[in-house]
Amino acid sequence: METGQQEQFAEIDKLRDELLTNIKCDVEPPKQLDSREVLTRIENVILGMVATLSKDEAPVLVLPSRSDWANVSFDSAVGLQMIAGSSVTTVRSDCPLSVKKFAQIFKILSIIYKLVQSNSYATKRDIYYNDTQLFGYQRAVDCIVDDISCMLQVPRRTLHVLATSKGFLCGDLSYLEGDGSRVNCLSSSAAVPVSSNVAGIKNIVSSAKFVLIVEKDATFQRLIDDDFCSKLCPCIMITGKGFPDVNSRLMVRKLWDTLQIPIFALVDADPHGTPLLSYMSYSTQQNRHHTDCEAMSFEAHSLTVPSVRWMGLLPSDLQRLRVPQDMLIPLTQRDESKLHSLLRRPYLASQPSWQKEMDLMRQNKVKAEIQSLSAIGPDFLSKVYLPNKLRYGGWI
Repeated sequence: METGQQEQFAEIDKLRDELLTNIKCDVEPPKQLDSREVLTRIENVILGMVATLSKDEAPVLVLPSRSDWANVSFDSAVGLQMIAGSSVTTVRSDCPLSVKKFAQIFKILSIIYKLVQSNSYATKRDIYYNDTQLFGYQRAVDCIVDDISCMLQVPRRTLHVLATSKGFLCGDLSYLEGDGSRVNCLSSSAAVPVSSNVAGIKNIVSSAKFVLIVEKDATFQRLIDDDFCSKLCPCIMITGKGFPDVNSRLMVRKLWDTLQIPIFALVDADPHGTPLLSYMSYSTQQNRHHTDCEAMSFEAHSLTVPSVRWMGLLPSDLQRLRVPQDMLIPLTQRDESKLHSLLRRPYLASQPSWQKEMDLMRQNKVKAEIQSLSAIGPDFLSKVYLPNKLRYGGWI
């Protein structure tokens, strides 16, 4: 390897050595539940309902409260973990406000039971179309599957319910799909969809120096057009087109477990880009209604990579690079509330550099998108910003 290339990769190699030294073997993954155990847990829920009915009482389902931060503890090596004695919510069968949800939960429980029993799989979309009148909208199914995962204390993938992939991959990567077909991202002229069966992927081959998680599809496509993965150094890029779906997260974790190379994130410098970092690192989930801090707690080991580094766009970059004023967007009241909430999260104590950047954003009261760098130069991102970050270790 030429001296110039060695210098280019020096900080990346140094980071990799540091990660491997500090993280060692990570945390031992939790024991996988077999199908019989999942069926038994569902049967116990039903038997509890039967026992209640035998006493002439209305059945009640007790669910862990997924929006209560008091219900989780933080482990820097894994992420957020559910704790014993969590606060709960009840779904009553005799209450007009919750009877529909009660029926929806039992409908999905019955579907899951049949899937596990027959060793077959269905997507959340399949479940929705099983009874559109009962569920009303897709979001109801999505939430209830998470509720059931928490109630049974099992990862969602063991429920035999699949999530649809929306992510894409490109770069120095090839592997075998579960059906035996070979995927070669390098030979593809376009990005490759993330597999819907990440668990079945094997024989991963790559000489990549790092993985880059790109928040926005537009930025991802621009980097592909600029031939970023081959011109700079061998790397892998992945996008979830916004907040990454479960399969994209599983893929990132699989790449880390297999290749043991640094993973960087490129997100907007705003209160909605920074949560993506925590989502990939510590297993929090954001939606428009609340922060779902428990839904992923049983899957944290396979869904998170606590060693993810924030490559950019950093709020401090806006000043350092003198991003034009007309590319900066004032924070709204909602943005400020979001930042205030983020700064109170338990995992930020282990990320003082992230906290410092968020504080800076709050003080300056402005945000910016990755695309704002194009105001400096049309190819500034791929030819200047990222190469310099990688060369000089400009991540946190």
